[in-house]
Formats: sequence, structure tokens, C-alpha cells
Amino acid sequence: MSTFMRLSQVLERSQVIQFDDTSRIIIMSDCHRGNGSWGDNFLGNQNLFFAALYYYYENDYTYIELGDGDELWENRSMEDIISAHSDAFWLMSLLYQEQRLLMLFGNHDIIKKDPKYTHTRCHSFYCDSTQSTMSLFPGIKIMEGLILQYKDTAHKIFLTHGHQGDLLNDPLWKLSRFLVRYLWRPLELLGIKDPTSAAKNQGKKNTVEKRLMAWADENQQMLICGHTHRPVFPKVGTSLYFNDGSCVHPRCITGIEIRGGMIALVKWAVMTKPDRTLFVGREILEGPVPLTEYFNSHIPAA
Repeated sequence: MSTFMRLSQVLERSQVIQFDDTSRIIIMSDCHRGNGSWGDNFLGNQNLFFAALYYYYENDYTYIELGDGDELWENRSMEDIISAHSDAFWLMSLLYQEQRLLMLFGNHDIIKKDPKYTHTRCHSFYCDSTQSTMSLFPGIKIMEGLILQYKDTAHKIFLTHGHQGDLLNDPLWKLSRFLVRYLWRPLELLGIKDPTSAAKNQGKKNTVEKRLMAWADENQQMLICGHTHRPVFPKVGTSLYFNDGSCVHPRCITGIEIRGGMIALVKWAVMTKPDRTLFVGREILEGPVPLTEYFNSHIPAA
């Protein structure tokens, strides 16, 4: 099935959640949280992620994780991942308890689409700081797609990971998982990149982005994805395809914020003060731009 057909299929069956100018939303993806070993790509940015997410927790944002939050191709055990990054999961559990956490699955954590898996593996976790078992995401439904509907105009923003229609990352994901787990992961530890990955192969990344952009523009539908790890924030009138980047960029993480009816691309990184002390800081890379400018330039109201 083509990317166009798969995206349209996911859009049609996605849950609709309304938001307005009082809403605060942060969208991030592709954390690829691992088991804390040498091959854990999230390990270098785990403190950046925690600092950023704690900021969003304190400032009343809803966190939407847009797929590939956990690296479940390279790793078999969700329990090992939770244990390695228990501080991040503790913070996400607080957001979930306050109904401020929404999760989508990507190709690398596609196994989480099975309710039986999430019920047994994502229900609770052992917290080292309290030395007790704590609630994690009991009853969570991890989705393939999500629609944010702007109350003021009824326009819709479609969120999905972006792997749909890619032969090796969608219908043949089990084959890809096998290759990654038993072939490419050992080679990656030696410095050889996986040529089948959209995030690590420039040509494949360009192909995926062209398909996503074409679908968004043909359907006049604002689309936010992850998957390629490359942030995209189009100028008004040029495209409706956005990408939040990833949490495994060297030395930084990126995300898309929606607040006060505006959208912006942001970066979190270790920065330096004039006195040469270090701090974790937030930088706006693009925007903020009123959502209505994108809606009015392209999209008819629902």
C-alpha cells in the first residue's frame, strides 16, 4: 500500500482532540530510548530531555510523543529501557496522571500498538529513588495517528510518525526489526550506519520527505511527523508538512510547540553563559507563526 493510501487511512480513523488559544502543546519524537548500553542513542541527550520535559511539566504543557519513543527493534526488553531511564519515565508518568501525555507509535516501537503489550509492559515500573513499584501508564492507548482540531476555526492538524507506506518500515517491519537487531546493531557499534534507515540515509530521507510533503499539499492537510530526524518548518504558503526532528541529534533535541494559537520549532541544548558556566537552554529556531496563517493560506475549514 502506498504512502498516500496509508496516510489517508490513518487520518480517517484517528482520534480528534480539540485545542484552543489557552492550550499548550509540545510535540517531540524519535527519542529511541535504549537500555543504557553503548548502543543507546538516547543516552547522550537524556539530561537534555529531562530538563526540557520538566520545563513543559511545570508550565502546563501537554506532551505528545510522536513515535519511536523507545528503541524496541534493537532491544527486546521494555523493562530494561524503563530501568535505564527511570527518571524520564517517572516524569512522563506524572504527565499521564494529569492527562497531559499522549503517545503515538512509530516503526521502532510499533509493537506498542498491541494493547496486550502496553497493558503488561507499560502499566507500572520500579522507581529507584523511592525503591518501590509505581504506576506508569495504566490503561494507555498508544495510537498511530492523532488529529488536533483548532476550536476557533475547526481546522485540523494531523499527527503521525511518518513511516507509513515505507515497505521495510511498515508492512515488513518484522523483517526490518530482525535485520536491525541481529545485523545492523552490531555493525552500528563498529560505526557502520544502517542504509535502510530514513534517519541515517540521506537519499532515503529525501524520498520519505517528498512523499509526506506531497500528501500534505495534495490533501490540503497540515501534517506533523517525525521519523526522518530532520526538523522541517515551512514558510507560510510553501507547504503544510512539518517535522519535529528528534531527541537524538548530536548535542541537542528539537520539538514543535503550539501555544496561544502559534506554532514554533524549538531546540534544547547545553549553552554557555558569559561567565562560561553551562546551562540547559531553550532556543526558538523558527516562528512562532499564527496557525491561522497556514490555515488561511491553504486549508478550507472543516
